[in-house]
Amino acid sequence: MLNITLPDGSVRQFVDGATGYDVAAGISEGLARNALGVRVNGEVRDLHRPIEKDAEVAILTWNDQDGKSTFWHSSAHLLAEALESLYPGVKLGIGPSIENGFYYDIDLGEGRTISTDDLPEVEKKMLELAKKKSQFERKEISKADAIAYFTEKQDPYKLDLLERLDDGSITFYTQGDFTDLCRGPHIPDTSPIKAVKLLNVAGAYWRGDEKNKQLTRIYGITFPKAKELTEYLERLEEAKRRDHRKLGKELELFTFSEKVGAGLPLWLPKGTALREKLEQFLRRAQLRAGYQPVVTPHIGSKELYVTSGHYEKYGADSFQPIKTPNPGEEFFLKPMNCPHHCEIYKSKPRSYRDLPVRLAEFGTVYRYEQSGELHGLTRVRGFTQDDAHIFCRPDQVKEEFLKVIDIVLYVLKALDFPEFTAQISLRDPENKAKYIGSDENWEKAERAIIEAAAEKGLSTVTELGEAAFYGPKLDFMVRDAIGRKWQLGTIQVDYNLPERFELEYVAPDNSRQRPVMIHRAPFGSLERFVAVLIEHCGGNFPLWLSPEQFAVLPISEKYHDYAQQVYDQLVQADMRGTVDHRDEKIGRKIRDAEVSKVPYMLIVGEKEQAEGIVSIRRHGQGDVGAMPIGAFIADFQQQVSDLMDGKSVG
Repeated sequence: MLNITLPDGSVRQFVDGATGYDVAAGISEGLARNALGVRVNGEVRDLHRPIEKDAEVAILTWNDQDGKSTFWHSSAHLLAEALESLYPGVKLGIGPSIENGFYYDIDLGEGRTISTDDLPEVEKKMLELAKKKSQFERKEISKADAIAYFTEKQDPYKLDLLERLDDGSITFYTQGDFTDLCRGPHIPDTSPIKAVKLLNVAGAYWRGDEKNKQLTRIYGITFPKAKELTEYLERLEEAKRRDHRKLGKELELFTFSEKVGAGLPLWLPKGTALREKLEQFLRRAQLRAGYQPVVTPHIGSKELYVTSGHYEKYGADSFQPIKTPNPGEEFFLKPMNCPHHCEIYKSKPRSYRDLPVRLAEFGTVYRYEQSGELHGLTRVRGFTQDDAHIFCRPDQVKEEFLKVIDIVLYVLKALDFPEFTAQISLRDPENKAKYIGSDENWEKAERAIIEAAAEKGLSTVTELGEAAFYGPKLDFMVRDAIGRKWQLGTIQVDYNLPERFELEYVAPDNSRQRPVMIHRAPFGSLERFVAVLIEHCGGNFPLWLSPEQFAVLPISEKYHDYAQQVYDQLVQADMRGTVDHRDEKIGRKIRDAEVSKVPYMLIVGEKEQAEGIVSIRRHGQGDVGAMPIGAFIADFQQQVSDLMDGKSVG
C-alpha cells in the first residue's frame, strides 16, 4: 500500500501504482471530475501517471496556478496540432505555458505567413479538435528513435532540442494525430478546453539568439468556461487603456528617440517631476533609517567587473568595452552599482563599531537587451536603480534584513499596492555551477531570508533557481488594480562579493573579519516602477505624487491676473501646477484638464476674484464647491499628510 500525505496533513492509503486520479476520486467525485494534474513531492505530473512510492500529493485544478499552467501547456500542443492540420509542413519550435496563456514558435517556410486575420480559423480548428476528447499519452523514447522520428518528419528545431538531451530522459506526448517532444505534464484529455483566444502574432529568434532564424510566435489563452474568457478579454481591454506607453505619451511623461537609441528613455518635464518626487520620498525614508547617500560613475574599469563576477556572467551579452587611447585599457558601462559600493566601503579601515554601513544611490546602470525584448519603460537599456548596500556583521544580518523589509512595506503602502506576495528566491540545488560562493555561505544567507520573512508574517512562496548568481533574494510580487502580477522591490543577502573584494572590518579581538552584504532596491528600477504605477492607477497618481496637482482655469482674459495670483500662492505652498491662459472657452479648458488627469481644477471668474476664493472641480468627480485660497491649501496639505501617513488613499 502507498501512504499518501494530503495538503491538510492527513494520510490515506492507496494500492501500489495508484494514480493522481485515484487519489482525487478517493477524496471526492467532484475533485476527480475537475482534476487537471497532480503534484507529487513537489513535482507536477500527469493525473494518470502511477505514483511509485509514499509521497506528499496535491490534486491540481483550475484554481491552482500549476493547474492553469498544465492546462495552458496542453493548449499549446492543441495549437500545434491545429497548425499542422491547416499549414501542412509547418516546422515547430517550442510551445510553453506562460503566466497568462501560452505560445508556440513556428516556421511556416518560405513564402508563407500568418497574421492576426488568420487566427480565427486556427481558433475554430482548435475547438474542433478539443471536442474529440483526445487523450494526452506519455511515452518514454530512446534518443535514437526520437531523432529518427523528427528526421523523417523534417523538423530541424526539434532535432536541435534533442542534441542537448540525454538518452533516457526523453518523452513524447501524443494527442489525436499530433506527437511532440515534451517533458509534460499535460491534462488528461482535450475536452476541458472550452474557450480559445489567439491573441497576437510576433517575431521571435530561435533560442532567443539574434544570429538564428526569426520564427513566428503565436500567443494564445484558453479557459474551461466561455464566461472566463469574456472576463479575461475585458481585463485586456482595460489593460490597453492603462498601457503606460499610451498614457506616458498622453500625459507627456516620457518619450523615446531613434536618434538617442532604442531602450533609452527621455524624461519630459512632467515625468521628471514625478520621478524626482519618488526619489525625494525614498531619500527621506533612507536618511531616517541611517543610510548615507553616495554617487558613483557611469562607467568602470573592466577589472572591477571581473572581480565582482559580472563580467564572467554577463560580459558577452552586455555592451561591449569602451577602449581608450591607452593600449589595453578598457571600461564598461556600469551594469551594477554594487561593485562601486564595495570599493567605497574599502576606501578606509572599518571597525566592528562602524557597522552597519548603509550606502544608498539612485544609480543609472546599462544592460544590453535585445531589440525584440524592449518594451516601454519595463524593459530598457538604461535605467536607474534605487540601490543601497548594507555592510554588516553576521550577527546583524537578520535585524538589518527586517529593517529593509519595513522600508519596502512603507513604499508599497504609500503607493497603494495592498496586494503582494514575498517570493523567496533560492538557488537551484541541481545546478550550483550557475552561482558563486560556498555551500556554507549560501545556506546561511538563505536561512536569514526565510527567518526574516517568517518573523514579519509575510505571505511567501519559494522559487528554486530564481536567486541572483551571488546570493538568494526576497522579491516582492505585487498585484495591480486589474489583477496583474509584477516583480518590484528586492532584497538580497550576499556573502560572496565581500570575499571577492576582500572587504574587512576589525573585530573586537583585533582579527580581520568579512562583513556580510545586503543588496536592496524597494522600487527595483525607477523606470519599471513608474511604468507599473502608471498602469496600476491608470495615470491618476496619488495626490502627493501627481506631477501636475492643479490647473488654474480663468474664465476669460479679464481674470488672468487673479489666476496668476492664485497660482503664485499655491506654488509658495509647495504645490505643482499651471495656469491655462489659452483663449479657449472654460468648457474646453476643463475637458483638457480632465484628459490630462489633473487632480484639481480651480476655476476663477468675477465672483471668485471679488471674494478671494476659487471654485473647485475634482478630477473624475466634478464640482466640489468653492472656498478661500488659504482654506483650499490647508485642505490639500492635510490630504497629502493623511496619505503619507497611510490614513487614506487620494
